[in-house]
Amino acid sequence: MMAPVFAHGQLRLYLLSLLESGPKHGYELITALSDRFGGTYRPSPGTVYPRLARLEEEGLVQRVDEERKSTYALTEAGYAELDARRAELGHLEEGIAESVRERAAQVREDVRGSMRGLRADLAAAAQQARASAVPHAAGAPDDPRLASHVRYQDAEAMIHRFRDELRADLRRADAGGRVEQLTVDTLRTVLDSALTAVRGTLR
Repeated sequence: MMAPVFAHGQLRLYLLSLLESGPKHGYELITALSDRFGGTYRPSPGTVYPRLARLEEEGLVQRVDEERKSTYALTEAGYAELDARRAELGHLEEGIAESVRERAAQVREDVRGSMRGLRADLAAAAQQARASAVPHAAGAPDDPRLASHVRYQDAEAMIHRFRDELRADLRRADAGGRVEQLTVDTLRTVLDSALTAVRGTLR
């Protein structure tokens, strides 16, 4: 169980700091927060928008509605509060850096645990494939090279299917700005583990 990211009032301050560089949509603020945490934390709209509304009520943020989106910008009072709390913001940035390190370590451990299970599953599947590879099974070619080529084509088809389906999923996620660093790290770990397991069956 990961510890809470922000203590009471800290997210409010951090939203002000993110708006210092210019007006942003709520979704942009959520994405910016996720980027700061390397994808290990992504606040929900139900977490961010009520705080933005509160900041607007306090006169620290101004909301401008345009078509279907609302843009949030700091007011003079918002800049003044941010300036008055620079030291606190500095400590918050340090705390976030430490939180990111802790979360990254936990994510790596969780992924390693999942990969251990995946490697076992891959090894079991490979062993089952070897056990099922009876030399002259019904319908199998008698020529070992021909049989090998048939299995090679089957493997090629699976690789292409995996690649095409995953690329389609990634494209959809990218179109919505939802490809996290965790996704990339998990993919790298899974593929490395799969490569090692499959190579272990080649002789």
